[in-house]
Amino acid sequence: MDALLAGCGLTRLSWQVLNVLKEDPRATDTGIRAVLAANADADALTAAIEALLADGWALRPEPGRLAFTADGLARFAEAGVRIGAFRELAAAGISPEEYRTAVGVLERMTRNLEEAV
Repeated sequence: MDALLAGCGLTRLSWQVLNVLKEDPRATDTGIRAVLAANADADALTAAIEALLADGWALRPEPGRLAFTADGLARFAEAGVRIGAFRELAAAGISPEEYRTAVGVLERMTRNLEEAV
């Protein structure tokens, strides 16, 4: 998936930021950091937000708030189609229950390792 995202001009973290923005078109930097706090620290999230602004995915309609540009929204939709196809290929032959179990186990493993550090 990292290579696929890179081909779209994104990182995994910037993709996650865009998904938060898609879910909340009035998203703020503070809100995005809160939603994605478990995925990255504030500096990494700030860098991802700044990269999205610099690359034309998003703009600032007012200070501290993000919004998609028209081009960014179109590119997000295109990337979403590619990501959907990737996920479908990756999950071929795996039931929704098996998928949920696998994700749950990986999340617990991640928490175990984070707590150990």
